[in-house]
Amino acid sequence: MKLKRVLSRIVIASGLVAACSTLSLAHAADTAAKPDAAKGEQLYLNGELSRGVLACVTCHGAAGNSVIEMYPNIAAQPFEYVVKQLHDFRPGAENTPPLRRAANGTPAVMTSIVTGMTEQEMRDVAFYVSQQKVDWELAGRATNEETFERGQQIWRGGLPDRNVAACAACHSPNGAGLPGKYPRLAGQHVPYLLEQLKLFRSGDRNNEAAMHELVDRMNDGDLSAVADYAAGLR
Repeated sequence: MKLKRVLSRIVIASGLVAACSTLSLAHAADTAAKPDAAKGEQLYLNGELSRGVLACVTCHGAAGNSVIEMYPNIAAQPFEYVVKQLHDFRPGAENTPPLRRAANGTPAVMTSIVTGMTEQEMRDVAFYVSQQKVDWELAGRATNEETFERGQQIWRGGLPDRNVAACAACHSPNGAGLPGKYPRLAGQHVPYLLEQLKLFRSGDRNNEAAMHELVDRMNDGDLSAVADYAAGLR
């Protein structure tokens, strides 16, 4: 009986040591993974050409406020969302295609860039842009008055006859998005929004099943109208 008690104590003690070690390692990993905005800013501004990492500012503008309509405004986008998108541009296991591709399945510009980035760098740069403010003077805006009502209808109420949910349900009534989950679309450039909607519909952008199902029930006119309306939200 004494031997059993001794052995039991040894097993319990060993388990506690292992558990503590696991917790310590987890804590260390968590600490190491904390994003650094200062380092993110340096990568954003300068890139790392030795690894093919182009400076983010080249396409996405100062502090994430893009002035090139085909590239998105990423200032103030949710940290978790940006990290996920960076991962989705990368090829998958055994070099399977990335979840985010350009039209006709061709590699997106971002794919070659993120392939050269470390996990920490992705977190750092994502944290940096999430802390920036939107420059509404440079932001996209609605330009088509003729489609305003159609875009508003889809954004606020969806298309019930085609089982298309209201965009506002996920991206919020004012287009601000939901932190950590859905991106801000207010002030995004119309050409970029429209391209992404079409990529969701074609399946070339395959990182959000719900979006594919929704836009698959929408025609080109619907997509243009809601993209223009979303850009004008503030």
